[in-house]
Amino acid sequence: MNKFDFSKILGREKNRKKRVPHTGSSILVVDDSSTVVFALKKLLEHDGYDVLTAANGEQAIMMAEKHQPNIILMDVLMPGMNGFQATRRIRKMHQLNATPIIIISASEQKTEEFWLRRLGANDFLPKPITRGQLFPTIEKHLTAQVAV
Repeated sequence: MNKFDFSKILGREKNRKKRVPHTGSSILVVDDSSTVVFALKKLLEHDGYDVLTAANGEQAIMMAEKHQPNIILMDVLMPGMNGFQATRRIRKMHQLNATPIIIISASEQKTEEFWLRRLGANDFLPKPITRGQLFPTIEKHLTAQVAV
């Protein structure tokens, strides 16, 4: 069961700073929950991102290879190839090995986060996600890409 609270992610933030949209930046959202994918897609598109979606690890690898997104938001527990396996495979692909992978997981176990980072994940966000966590994390990785 996915923990996802629409009010937290779609609600307005108090003291929200105006963000500069990264128009043209693409984000691949990978999650087997159509509800999570729908909410993240709408939220990200509203802020000017181009959003691609995938429902499992196999689709994520195909979409990432074909479209080479700027960032990948990856769920962990999915049918078929899970987020651990997909992250490991993406990191082995030359054209994608520098693409930031941000893990989104309902599990906040430190061991899971540890192994995901060992496999090549760049960041970790616990579900339910808030705007105050999501956008600063995305912007941090996009800024780091530009600086390189």
